[in-house]
Amino acid sequence: MMTRSMAECTKSMIEGWENHIAKEKSKQIEIEVNNHFEELTADIISHTAFGSSYIKGKEVFSTQKELQNLTFASILNVQIPGFQYLPTKNNRKMWSLEKKFKSTAMQIIHERMASSNGEYGNDLLGLMLETCMTVGKENNKNRLSMDEIIDECKTFFFAGHETTSHLLTWTMFLLSTNQDWQEKLRVEVLRECGTEIPNADMLTKLKLVNMVLLEVLRLYSPVTYLFRKASQDMKLGSINLLKGTTIGIPIPILHRDKEMWGPDAENFNPLRFENGLSKAAKHPNALLSFSMGPRVCIGQNFAMLEAKTVIAMIIQRFSFSISPNYVHKPIDFLTLQPMHGLQIILKPLES
Repeated sequence: MMTRSMAECTKSMIEGWENHIAKEKSKQIEIEVNNHFEELTADIISHTAFGSSYIKGKEVFSTQKELQNLTFASILNVQIPGFQYLPTKNNRKMWSLEKKFKSTAMQIIHERMASSNGEYGNDLLGLMLETCMTVGKENNKNRLSMDEIIDECKTFFFAGHETTSHLLTWTMFLLSTNQDWQEKLRVEVLRECGTEIPNADMLTKLKLVNMVLLEVLRLYSPVTYLFRKASQDMKLGSINLLKGTTIGIPIPILHRDKEMWGPDAENFNPLRFENGLSKAAKHPNALLSFSMGPRVCIGQNFAMLEAKTVIAMIIQRFSFSISPNYVHKPIDFLTLQPMHGLQIILKPLES
């Protein structure tokens, strides 16, 4: 079900590109794809999280995006105890956005429950409501409250919006600068999918696309740091850690470690994943983009399915290369992204 939603949203974006190209005499366009992918992934999350209520869902996520930017802007401020409760201009704005987010989300939930007849929909919100109303009745300890459901929607957007959009952006960058791999992927996609909109079965057969996405995650992981707290006194290598110590894990440094990944660790080489993720490096858990263990990203499969769908549909219809206007300057703004966007020259494939 979610694959269909992903494909429909992608199709709408691609048709916009095709209409733009049709107006150009050169039959090619330069576009800044990072913004397009941010809009696309927000659209996909709105459809998959809120289904038929996706228009209001987009309003919810737009509010969350604004709140996220305000929060990030205040991270480096000197934190005075109790300051967050003072009615400053920023605090009043954040309180207003929080209230708007919650009221809009609650409106969607109440409308869904009022018209459910025991069926809450097969989107993310519907699945959570169904679990809350059915499974939750049997065990109140495991039952989600409405506030917790709203918090889950926040997490879904925060963790799955920009991370996936920037994964798509860096994939386009590396395929633009490695034209041989762009062509290899096109051969695979056309062989397995033809010119049809990919379905879930087709996507499972795209082995090279999967290898490329894993290599992009290695070189340009959207999440650059993981933080963990020691649950007990322990020894990490030669370092003694006390219980409660917070550890920062710098993903880009570990992902380019030549001791772990080999002498070509700085190079784009998807073939390192040819024999699977666990054999790509000296340690089976060397790729940390989705973390690992009990705290592994719950949206990992969703993100990879989304990225496969989008890249496959673009590869089917276009060839692309880096614009001479592009300036390579990755910046960490909650997620790793191109500071000046990614300008791509896009051409439709010949029939």
